[in-house]
Amino acid sequence: MSISTSVWPRRVGLLLVVLGLAWWGFTALRAEPEAGPVFTTATIDRGDLALTVAATGTLSALVTVEIGSQVSGRIASLHADFNSEVKEGDLIARIDPSLFEAAVQRARANLAVAQANVARARIQLTEAQRLERRISELTERKLVSESELDTARAQVATTRADLRSAEASVQQTRASLVEAEANLRFTNIVSPTDGIVLSRAVNVGQTVAASLQAPVLFTLAQDLRDMQVVAAISEADIGQLEEGQQVSFTVDAFPNEPFEGTLRQIRNAANVLQNVVTFDAVIDVDNPELKLRPGMTANVSILIAEEQDAVRIPNAALRFRPPGATPAARKRGSGVVWTLSPTGEPEARAVQLGLNDGQYTEWRGDDAEPGLEVLVGRAEEDAAQGGGSRRFRMF
Repeated sequence: MSISTSVWPRRVGLLLVVLGLAWWGFTALRAEPEAGPVFTTATIDRGDLALTVAATGTLSALVTVEIGSQVSGRIASLHADFNSEVKEGDLIARIDPSLFEAAVQRARANLAVAQANVARARIQLTEAQRLERRISELTERKLVSESELDTARAQVATTRADLRSAEASVQQTRASLVEAEANLRFTNIVSPTDGIVLSRAVNVGQTVAASLQAPVLFTLAQDLRDMQVVAAISEADIGQLEEGQQVSFTVDAFPNEPFEGTLRQIRNAANVLQNVVTFDAVIDVDNPELKLRPGMTANVSILIAEEQDAVRIPNAALRFRPPGATPAARKRGSGVVWTLSPTGEPEARAVQLGLNDGQYTEWRGDDAEPGLEVLVGRAEEDAAQGGGSRRFRMF
């Protein structure tokens, strides 16, 4: 009984001590001042800046020649195919010449007939002139009437006209022969220049019809070692382009290999598609290894301006404004970044700005300070966006 009486006061005392400590901790925590916002920062560094215009274009040969047929007929043979290298004057296709050879023979026969008619007309004219002289002598001797002389003279005039007609017929049939011989030559389709065959649109046995426009049988590129990219440039970017600017691009076939080029021409004619206005920019490209092919899509980047080893401000720092800060009037070429003062308060700092590549902006002037920590956001916002930067709490 005495043991129970002595333990009870100790238990009560221990309970009071625990309750007292809990109350002290609760009041101490309530008395702690509320922490300020937590900011994320980034470091001003040095690096290269490049302002570029991005566009998409298509590769093509500098000079493309379409080879057609000037005569109609059946393709008798082909002497070139896709990717064939040809020289100027090489035979690349032949149309069946049978009908054209017959036309030449017919034209030659017609010419021979016309020439014979000329000879006959000359003989008739000579005879008519001789008869006229004879009748003229008889008329002077009063042996024939004047009417017979008139008839003889009319006959001379008629035969002279027949001769002129026969001579004209010779010229006409000779022209027909020249045309027939030309058409026969046209059955041999030859390359007009040195180059490589890009496409072939006919097969042996196919009939081609040359009417108002010659059908295209082959497409020939003069030299694929010199190519061009025709890129569509947005009207918002066209004012930044100048001829001679350097260009880099990639193609899907070689995504990790950049190719170089030079902006040669900016065309004035606008292209409008679904109310979007673009202008064509022509870029000269060297293709010594023949990796690039006509029709490939080029992802183009045109260099507008660049700065090397520049002091760079992250654009997020220029966009950031701490809670409660009054927006400052922005002037062209200037901006504001925020740093933490020794007391932990956000402090504005004016900066002179230069080139902006979309991610960083150049900090110009003697006050540019590489290594400076600048505020780029609040930790709560960055956590929601998955960002990871250095954090500082303001007290």
